[in-house]
Amino acid sequence: MGALKSRQPAPPPGRGIRQTMSDLHTWAGLLVGWLLYAMFLTGTVSYFRDELSQWMRPEVPHRQTLPDPAVVAQSVANRLTTLAAGSAQWGITLPTERNPVASVFWRTAPVPTGTGNTPRRTFEEATFDPTTGETLGTLGTRETLGGDFFYRFHFQFHPLPVLWGRWLAGVCAMFMLVAIISGVITHKKIFVDFFTFRWGKGQRSWLDAHNALSVFGLPFHLMITYTGLVTLMAMYMPWGAQTALKTPVERAELAAQLSAFPAPGKATGQKMPLASIETMVREAQARWGAHDVGRVTVTNAGDAAARVAVTRGDATRVSMSPQYLLFDGATGKVLEVHDGVGAAAETRGVMYALHLGRFSDLQLRWLYFLVSLGGTAMVGTGLVMWTVKRRTRLPDPTRLHFGFHVVERLNIAAIAGLSIAMTAFLWGNRLISRDVIERSAAEVHTFYWVWAATLLYALVRPARRAWIELLWIGAAALALLPALNAVTTSRGLWQSVTTGDRVFAVMDLALWAFAALHAWLAVRTARHRPKTKPSRAALPGKTTSPASGSATVNAPLGEDRA
Repeated sequence: MGALKSRQPAPPPGRGIRQTMSDLHTWAGLLVGWLLYAMFLTGTVSYFRDELSQWMRPEVPHRQTLPDPAVVAQSVANRLTTLAAGSAQWGITLPTERNPVASVFWRTAPVPTGTGNTPRRTFEEATFDPTTGETLGTLGTRETLGGDFFYRFHFQFHPLPVLWGRWLAGVCAMFMLVAIISGVITHKKIFVDFFTFRWGKGQRSWLDAHNALSVFGLPFHLMITYTGLVTLMAMYMPWGAQTALKTPVERAELAAQLSAFPAPGKATGQKMPLASIETMVREAQARWGAHDVGRVTVTNAGDAAARVAVTRGDATRVSMSPQYLLFDGATGKVLEVHDGVGAAAETRGVMYALHLGRFSDLQLRWLYFLVSLGGTAMVGTGLVMWTVKRRTRLPDPTRLHFGFHVVERLNIAAIAGLSIAMTAFLWGNRLISRDVIERSAAEVHTFYWVWAATLLYALVRPARRAWIELLWIGAAALALLPALNAVTTSRGLWQSVTTGDRVFAVMDLALWAFAALHAWLAVRTARHRPKTKPSRAALPGKTTSPASGSATVNAPLGEDRA
């Protein structure tokens, strides 16, 4: 009996924590990887969304000095009293060095959504010239979302419904957080691997690149993912506040801690003109500084119950927590001073500022951009590595199973196709006529139609050829965009350099830099020769019986060993 027990095979070893975390890391990254890549790339360019908006409105002249915010606020407010007459709330985002126009929103009458349903609130938006107080459309300026499109796509997948888009972005961010933590646990030599890179080794090279990019920006990636969730925590996890805060007063206090947009009170019906907005902004300037006023929000304009909130800007403080002065709109008297918030709200405000990077000057914003671009590459290399690793394990690399085929084609469209779609959005800005109705929506449609076309192209072409051809198309589209800008506007590279127009000059140079990057990737892809990894039956010295249906193979080992 003892001899029989000793001959029984030992039970297979259990899966360790690293193997389990490796599977979790792989699938957490893959299932939403294509959306994560799009969120990372559009979020990366959003660090310069104000500069992108300037480039996409070439009719707005380059200004060396900023207009007085108080004068701008009064000028735009005068226009809104007629343009947004009857609106319960409107707000003016004042011009800054990075954004030389005034952006405005106002609430419109609720739209019925069906019998028994709560009417849906709607908003209108416009952009005003700060010197004339007129909308840019009336001045011949093209209608466009500018860089705000990439910003809105980044966290709500514009033009999806806002709540649906933000919930989808939150799910993706949670998957990203899981992928980061499980990735750290999986790679026991992660910091050693950061200094190791082997060119031309197929799967090994992709893994080295993925590890290096992950470790280089690990604190940033962790911070940006976690703070992204924190920015919308009140929407994702509202139950604590709903349970703890029962009365309207308590809920109003919570709103004041998180937002500088006062909720419209009930109008009295007594008509009274607004007091001087300029005077209110002057009072805020005396408190915070001449150019440290960010926004003016007005509720129930023209009514005795009108309120005006003048909000402090974000550029000079490492927090997005609301600081504002609340005025009686009819008399101009200061009603409340909100100079600070509680510890929890201030913590959220700091995390919000860290995520958006609005407090940063030019050098720090470029650092955000470059590290975030590395994060985009980290997600992209992870997606490509999934296909590279599994291709070596296929019995016949020319006969792909359905799941592999789907992932491979989605990778092509999500990575190479997104670059083309984003560039097409900029091409549309220059080529779509200014007279087109809903022109800004037409630019967005251009983005999505081109992106869909790249997916179709990836489906009908061989994968390797699709990668190469789409990368070259992206390189060409990026390289020719500065030429298109020079032809269609009076602000080409030479004119921008001579007039000191830094935004337009840097934009052209950045486009050429990204064109060179896409061209390099296309050349590298064309030169790459994938290596197949023989199966166990094909390893040297391994012979299978004819009955198994496999031939005896003595092929050399590939260099792509995991």
